[in-house]
Amino acid sequence: MVAAAELLVFLAGAAVSLSASYLLVTRLERIGEWLGLSEGLLGVLAALAGDGPEITAAVTALATHQNQVGAGVVIGSNVFNLAALLGLGAVVAGTIALHRNVILLGGAVGAWVAVICLVTVLGVIPPAAGLAAVLAALIPYLIVLGASRARLARLPLPGRWREWLAAAVSEEEAELIEVIHPQHGRRKDVAVAVAALVVVVAASVAMERAATMLGTRFGIPDIIIGGVVLAAVTSLPNSVAAVYLAARGRGAAMLSTTLNSNALNVTAGLLLPATITGLGPASGQSDLIAVWYLVLTLIALAFAYRDSGMGRASGALIIGAYLVFLGSLLTVAHSAEPGPGATIVPLVIVVAGSGLGLARRRRRLP
Repeated sequence: MVAAAELLVFLAGAAVSLSASYLLVTRLERIGEWLGLSEGLLGVLAALAGDGPEITAAVTALATHQNQVGAGVVIGSNVFNLAALLGLGAVVAGTIALHRNVILLGGAVGAWVAVICLVTVLGVIPPAAGLAAVLAALIPYLIVLGASRARLARLPLPGRWREWLAAAVSEEEAELIEVIHPQHGRRKDVAVAVAALVVVVAASVAMERAATMLGTRFGIPDIIIGGVVLAAVTSLPNSVAAVYLAARGRGAAMLSTTLNSNALNVTAGLLLPATITGLGPASGQSDLIAVWYLVLTLIALAFAYRDSGMGRASGALIIGAYLVFLGSLLTVAHSAEPGPGATIVPLVIVVAGSGLGLARRRRRLP
């Protein structure tokens, strides 16, 4: 009876949190339009609002010293995003054409965040240093996205760099404008956004606590609760939206959306709270998820840059890699001393398969 009540709280919390998150996204987009934000910053704002459930769930877990759940939610969500938003979106659409400048601009930040996430989780640097390193890249990126062409032209950079940044920002905004059409905001949208945020936080806390209690009750490892269950559930609305847009030929913004969402997840959901509460003792399972996050990010960027977009083959490869990741994580979570067959070998297979795919003749998507 108690387990049934916990399951009901989990399902209700997930449904309410995700619904309120959608409302929060739409209202923040309207407020951003009201404030005159660029399309690039509107995309980042929408990604941050959409990340509300996983960020709240991760912060709650870290605050209650459920470190594997907290790290699992954030990093597992990022791995899931790569497979569901990019991989599944490309499979559904057939081809998603992308600007190479956008891939380089967003990809550089996305890859840097993934690297810092890994070295922080491994314990090479403390969370505060990881947060500083991520912000050192994320803040200039946001400034560039919000800058006008006139301001970009005044940056103390070589002329070619300024021209390249202006082109990259312009191309990113052209992609984002396909999916962001906010109405002009009003004062009431601020009140609705605040109320939606309160609901998202409360429902996400309830969802995370119920999931953790269910995991304890049925002996499910924390890393599975965070890195698989909560990661997938909290990322589901973004995934559905990505597939919907891709099916209608409007998936070009998915790369920027995915990379921005992942960067904000790591910053607000992992490094910031971990700077206050700490990450706790090192965990082989969390390390494994962080490695997969970095590897899949680099693989996705490599294929996207080579083909100037994503095709069905590369999308299917990313989905397949995610399934291999799930198998590896499930094996590690239920093994006291996992060997290389459950950790290193799956990674080697995915990297080798990706390398063979990249070695084929370069093909630009139409």
